[in-house]
Amino acid sequence: MRVAVIWTLLPLLLTPSHACPKQCTCNSNTKAVDCRGRGLYEIPKNLHPDTQELYLQDNHIRGLGSMAFRDIPLVRILDLSNNSISTISQTALLGLRTLQRLTLSNNNLRELEKRLLGPVRSLSHLDLSHNSLGSLPSAIGEGLRNVSHLGLAHNRFSRLERSLLDNLEHIDSITLRGNPWRCDCQLIGLKLWLETYLFKGGGIDEVLCTQPDDMKNRDLQKIPYQIFHSCMTTSYHYLFANIHHLETDRLHRGHAHGNHPSGSGHTHHSAGGDGGGGGGGGSLPECEPKQRQRPVNLRHAIATVIITGVVCGIVCLMMLAAAVYGCAYAAIMAKYQRELKKNEELAAAQGAGHASADEKEPLENAIA
Repeated sequence: MRVAVIWTLLPLLLTPSHACPKQCTCNSNTKAVDCRGRGLYEIPKNLHPDTQELYLQDNHIRGLGSMAFRDIPLVRILDLSNNSISTISQTALLGLRTLQRLTLSNNNLRELEKRLLGPVRSLSHLDLSHNSLGSLPSAIGEGLRNVSHLGLAHNRFSRLERSLLDNLEHIDSITLRGNPWRCDCQLIGLKLWLETYLFKGGGIDEVLCTQPDDMKNRDLQKIPYQIFHSCMTTSYHYLFANIHHLETDRLHRGHAHGNHPSGSGHTHHSAGGDGGGGGGGGSLPECEPKQRQRPVNLRHAIATVIITGVVCGIVCLMMLAAAVYGCAYAAIMAKYQRELKKNEELAAAQGAGHASADEKEPLENAIA
């Protein structure tokens, strides 16, 4: 009898405990775990798998390893602000498909892995402010498509790639203050994006230039476009480079979906193509089949070039018409002046003839 009881209870004894970690406070109703200011150096163990909110701010956590939150796949809010985090594994967030708010402000981050946000498709709030980030990898933009708030204030950004900003399809607010922005030709992409973003009703704090010296402390939004006239060549190169990039991207996506551009009907299989968003270790993560194509940007770029050409053609035709009209008018006026002068000369000659005839008539009468 005792042996049977022991065998019955043995699975329960071997099952890991999911009680609230002793360093934290748990709320079973809200499914929130509060571990703020507890002097932690790592993520607590044995968190309940139903946890939806985890607060770890004001601790001493220095890094996030691979699958650091594997025990809480349903977490929606993750706050890691005010720690000492300097490294984050590219698979640290793997499995967190319902994560909506991620706060990493006030840490020691210098860079982010390009695939960090790849597993997270529902992220709507990302705060990276008060770190030491100087750039963001362009591939990380795929994980920002649903983000409505992005905090980048007080970092070391001097520029932001336009290709990254174009991924912010649902952005409502973005913070950029406190960065050493260099307001030269490399920043015109950000200025153009901000114009469109603000026109659509987006919110922003400020983008103050720190370089070059003649732009120091000036707000990028208030700098007139005339100052960037020297960047026109750079802008055209940037435009056509983007067209080339988008066309190459379209071809890669066509291969990934088995569509051969030659129309021969053959299916092209790339290595790791069946691995989804996280497999294969390919060098072009933006070419994954599940990601949406971006032909709209290509059409807009081509339409811009065509419209510019049409406008320039119309202006040239108007100038040509004005020149032809001017020449024709000058020729007509010259002809008119010549005829007028000729008529005046004829009238003068006829008047002289009449005068000599009148003088001869009295003389003849006198002789007679």
